[in-house]
Amino acid sequence: MFFNLVILVALFLVDFAPASCEVNGFTYNGFQSRNLSLDGIAELTPNGLLLLTNSKTQDMGHAFYPNPIHFKNSPNATAFSFSTTFVFAIRSEYGNLSGHGLVFVIAPHRGLQGALANHYLGLFNSINNGNRSNRVVGVELDTIYSEEFGDINDNHVGIDVNELKSVAVQPTGYFDDTGSFHNLTLVSGQPMQVWVDYDGRTKQINVTIAPLLVGKPVRPLVSLKYDLSPILDQNMYVGFSSSTGSVPTHHYILGWSFKTNGKAQELSQLPNLPRLGPKETSRFVTIGLPVISLLSLVAATSVVVYYVRRKKYEELLEDWEREYRPQRFKYKDLYTATKGFREKELLGAGGFGKVYKGVMPITKLEIAVKKISHESRQGMKEFVSEIVSIGRIQHRNIVPLLGYCRRKGELLLVYEFMSNGSLDKYLYDQPRFTLDWNQRFRVIRGVASGLFFLHEECDHIVVHRDVKASNVLLDGELNGRLGDFGLARLYSHGTDPQSTRVVGTLGYLAPEHTRTGRATPSSDVFSFGAFLLEVACGKRPIESRQDSDDLILVDWVFSCWNRGNILEAVDPNIGIDFVPEQVDLVLRLGLFCSHSEPSFRPTMRQNLLFLDGVVALPELSALGVSSAGLTFDHRGGFDDFVKSYPSSANVHSPSSSVADSFLSNGR
Repeated sequence: MFFNLVILVALFLVDFAPASCEVNGFTYNGFQSRNLSLDGIAELTPNGLLLLTNSKTQDMGHAFYPNPIHFKNSPNATAFSFSTTFVFAIRSEYGNLSGHGLVFVIAPHRGLQGALANHYLGLFNSINNGNRSNRVVGVELDTIYSEEFGDINDNHVGIDVNELKSVAVQPTGYFDDTGSFHNLTLVSGQPMQVWVDYDGRTKQINVTIAPLLVGKPVRPLVSLKYDLSPILDQNMYVGFSSSTGSVPTHHYILGWSFKTNGKAQELSQLPNLPRLGPKETSRFVTIGLPVISLLSLVAATSVVVYYVRRKKYEELLEDWEREYRPQRFKYKDLYTATKGFREKELLGAGGFGKVYKGVMPITKLEIAVKKISHESRQGMKEFVSEIVSIGRIQHRNIVPLLGYCRRKGELLLVYEFMSNGSLDKYLYDQPRFTLDWNQRFRVIRGVASGLFFLHEECDHIVVHRDVKASNVLLDGELNGRLGDFGLARLYSHGTDPQSTRVVGTLGYLAPEHTRTGRATPSSDVFSFGAFLLEVACGKRPIESRQDSDDLILVDWVFSCWNRGNILEAVDPNIGIDFVPEQVDLVLRLGLFCSHSEPSFRPTMRQNLLFLDGVVALPELSALGVSSAGLTFDHRGGFDDFVKSYPSSANVHSPSSSVADSFLSNGR
């Protein structure tokens, strides 16, 4: 099956991911038809609740996300930061008398073999409790006092490492904005939300809990400085464990979100818990006619106000979009978040739309909202379908797409906000500060990893079609994330992409793309080559000069290599603290990726092997790379593109380069 439309990719919630995909996060807003690994007495209810334990006594239940989470890059590396949040409720059939509690757990295996119920919480047993080889981290919500494990009471929150004697523990409750402490009862039957945050840089673990509608308190309940790097393997499983004792107890999970190197997505539209107690008798008869009359008057007034306000926030919503409701944002919420899309919130603008910063009114989640125009005749139904489909894929080097909204002639795309902005701001136009080589190389490696993931590791091949520094965003830790998938295309493995009109940015387009209109992984590699030179040299692919011909970057780097001094092309702003062999590798790889023949270019899998030093990059001369083998055309096939998207081609056309034969049918 072919997908013919321009699509937009980033991160959404994940129902499931194939084992070959590297997963760094997911979101379950309820568990209706969701993929989880369950054992014991755990089950999914018809209305989308995860029920870990039920009326059975002396039993336990486990529920794990089915795919491993990538927690660090090598066995001896520092563990990544991670964030998770979940909503739970504990209900006993005997009021305040309860079975045992539940635990959020990170473990090397999904199955907790040999675990016992009762006070072992389905996590350990009498033999392995306290064993360092467990490599298990947990956050327990315990409702039974166990002297054996040093519990402080029968209502506490603790952090466990390899054993049930908590390394940090506090009575259950939360701090409000004034610093006052409010007690909570875990077995109250009411839904509560927990946040667990680990900072890989400071080695700080924070656990916070609050009633569901209160929002996340600023001050955490439990804080612990503890390096999890020796505990966590490169890949671990995350999930929940729960157990009962002599008292039948229902342990519910309503929703769950997890993410490494970022903030877990906020939960919404959660399923309802079963009703507590007998159904309340209606009091309609006792209200009386005077109250009904008053309400009727208020309702009539409200209708008038409603229709006036509705016009302001009117959206375009069709029947086919109902299945995408979890991914669709209300225009009113986006309007409020961006303060009416005012200019002070503008992050950037280009030929494809304006991007605004926003803060969601209830969840306080920081977002970036991109407004682009659309025409309904262009197949918006298929377009949104592909957005939702590919948006479920997640990777740590891809900017997450959270959802969309349609209103009149606009399509609004909602991304997770990247606090350090786009990479090009650190390369050009006298930036506040520049990135050193180690930071730049980490960004290059991250973008390569993201492209390899899109090309080879997902259910469909995803071609970005607009790889460049301005579309690489930096998160709070200056990790590179490939973003702005507004031009991306998706097609099935083993099929050929159909022809389409040429889109992209002048200076990064592969020669075969301009000739045929076909975007392939190899054309992305060509753009990646321009990106490599851009980052290493601190120059755009085409730079205008007032007194001479425009500088064509690939031409200039090639001439430096041809003279035997390729490091002459390096950006002087990276300083002197770098490994020359690594910079030389990136520059030569940029030229290798810029070959005019797609079959001569390396794949992204090969590029990763070159960058990691696993495979040596062949000599360019041995590959036949010459001035005739590199191409860079500024003329053919661009007339319509420039007219449609002037800001994407806001560079002057180069006049000539080393040889015109060198500049034919290409970038």
